[in-house]
Amino acid sequence: MAQFMISVIHDPGVQSSGEAYQSEDDMQRAFEAVAAFNQDLQDAGQLVLAGGLTPPEAAHTVDATGAAGDSPAVSPGPRVSSGPALGGFWIVEVASEAGALELAAKASAACGQPLEVRALAG
Repeated sequence: MAQFMISVIHDPGVQSSGEAYQSEDDMQRAFEAVAAFNQDLQDAGQLVLAGGLTPPEAAHTVDATGAAGDSPAVSPGPRVSSGPALGGFWIVEVASEAGALELAAKASAACGQPLEVRALAG
């Protein structure tokens, strides 16, 4: 079995503006469909972890590489301040990449967003 990350990628500002969906009804339908999808994953023993993230504007960047001296540098905001950002994810365990892509198609239909699929290394 292999693990894959299915990522929801949002354009800048979409999460904080609430514009990920056309209407509150669309958002509610997506939440319900995602909950059902999550339950199906859990029932099939394929769900490792899933979660939605706060908007990138709520992030903090931590740099403990020594570039800022002895103490880690902590600054408000995302590390990359422009471009699409991770909005949520699923970690699934399946037999093959084809299985992960099949689940991603179901997840995309449920959440109404395009998704990215990547294998976990190791």
